[in-house]
Amino acid sequence: MTASRRNGLSGNRLNIVADENIPGLENWFADLGEITLAPGRSLNKSQLMEADILLVRSVTQVDAALLQGTSVRFVGSCTIGTDHLDTGWLNDQGIHWSAAPGCNANSVVEYVFCVLAALNVNWSGRSFGIVGCGNVGGLLQQRLHALDVSCKVFDPWLPDNPDAASLETVLQQDIICLHAPLVKGGPHPSLHLLDADALAKIKPGAVLISAGRGAVIDNRALLALLTRERNFTTVLDVWENEPDIPLGLLEKVDLGSPHIAGYSHDGKLAGTRMIREALDRALHLSPPQPDDAAVAGQRGAQQVLSSDESGFSAVRSLLLQMYDPRQDDRRLRDVALRALSGGEPMAKSFDQLRKQYPKRLEFSHYRLVAENLDDAVRQQLAILGLV
Repeated sequence: MTASRRNGLSGNRLNIVADENIPGLENWFADLGEITLAPGRSLNKSQLMEADILLVRSVTQVDAALLQGTSVRFVGSCTIGTDHLDTGWLNDQGIHWSAAPGCNANSVVEYVFCVLAALNVNWSGRSFGIVGCGNVGGLLQQRLHALDVSCKVFDPWLPDNPDAASLETVLQQDIICLHAPLVKGGPHPSLHLLDADALAKIKPGAVLISAGRGAVIDNRALLALLTRERNFTTVLDVWENEPDIPLGLLEKVDLGSPHIAGYSHDGKLAGTRMIREALDRALHLSPPQPDDAAVAGQRGAQQVLSSDESGFSAVRSLLLQMYDPRQDDRRLRDVALRALSGGEPMAKSFDQLRKQYPKRLEFSHYRLVAENLDDAVRQQLAILGLV
């Protein structure tokens, strides 16, 4: 008996519709039936009428308008957030759903340290403020503790965090990292959490890194502030109104990227695997046994060559050899200039940058080949995941 018959779904095989940008689909879902790929941002109901399973990323709004009257019985989002899923409606309809919390947490944390390397900001002796201490913020907090770096955390959902502090206190730290999900209602909304008043509390010389959800910052207020004065460094990976991002704000920030902080190859594959595991639990299926080396991972497949520098300069050089976010910044600014000159619309280019994003491996894929590094540098690199 096939999986679909065991679980009361129509036909002998499952019909799967998936965002074309989800990697590893063949490895993790081909055993279940036919996979139809589609652009995630333009998915519509007509494509889902006969579908049993819908697999998306964060660009697809999944709600009654998309699914009412279709045969979809499981929705899997291969991303960490759920603000694009109408989970209440899905629950009312008896449609199983799952996201992949934590799948790309390590990727985002590595992004943060590489951003600081690109900015030539040494984190030793600095204080961090973390807004949102879930999977990503929590992992960043762990790394900072291991590096003996001070941090304060604002997360009203986690009042017992040992580093808990007020938002005002967090915004007074040297490096502020935003990793909060987008919450529009309830007791602790995060929509425009950093409004004009909050942004004004960031101290001069600080670094602000936003790599959670774009609307946690009021982008209009940030643009107005940066137009008046640029007394702190601003790094935005996420934006309001993606993919049609505010080009005026891009012009003012120090580093910008097209929502790719969590876009490591490892993180994407982990999200696909986690959704297959959730599907198996929901529909009582048997898991596949993928043997693709790309899914299993190849540790030590790459090498990082040593620099002739020492201390933070050596750490910085090695991190940027693995991933340099300034390249993402250049690509984003290039397409913005073309859009302003009457070329491809920014929204389309933004999505293309994400779709065609270069394969980025996490630090654990690399092997340090160096004999001249001191123990302190080696320890930092080991904490960050480079072996």
